[in-house]
Amino acid sequence: MKYASSGDEEEALPNLLGLSSLAEVQQAETEGFLLAEQSLLNELREDEVFDVAYIQEIHRRALGRVYGFAGRYRTVNLSKGGFAFPAALHLPKNMADFEQEMLRPLPHSWPDATSLVRDVARVHAELLFLHPFREGNGRTARVLANLMAYKNGSTSFQWEALAEPERFNLYVQAVQAAGLLRYEPMQAVIASVLPPSP
Repeated sequence: MKYASSGDEEEALPNLLGLSSLAEVQQAETEGFLLAEQSLLNELREDEVFDVAYIQEIHRRALGRVYGFAGRYRTVNLSKGGFAFPAALHLPKNMADFEQEMLRPLPHSWPDATSLVRDVARVHAELLFLHPFREGNGRTARVLANLMAYKNGSTSFQWEALAEPERFNLYVQAVQAAGLLRYEPMQAVIASVLPPSP
């Protein structure tokens, strides 16, 4: 079984913009995610249902002008740093299970920050572990987490804090722990980037 690397390619992926510079592609991706989050925030309803179609829509809006595969599950197997993500063949079933077990039970609002952190951590860790898209999984998961916070009357998480190498390593380990259905490590990470109370 062959694996492609994820997120650390030396060269730009083939794209709809005809860009060959990795820096230019990354800039187009960043702009796409900023615009997608803003448009989804403008449309966010109190009774919004976050399901796999919604996650695919985040990805499609963010990367639709960059990649033909935007919004569609990956068809290649991916690994990163020696860690293999679940096989592409099983993604439709994995994502359906994820929706049934984690997304559908989500409330429309959370009574306190602890409850929000718990649910965001579970959804975030599992989505990153499944890694359903060829590119942009982390940013899609972060947009979804932000929208969960916005829906609860808060602001976006302070993801920039994860730029510190030690904290980023804990983040990666928390994603891997999700494969063992252990979400406490991600709860600690999410709590550390929790937006301040409004």
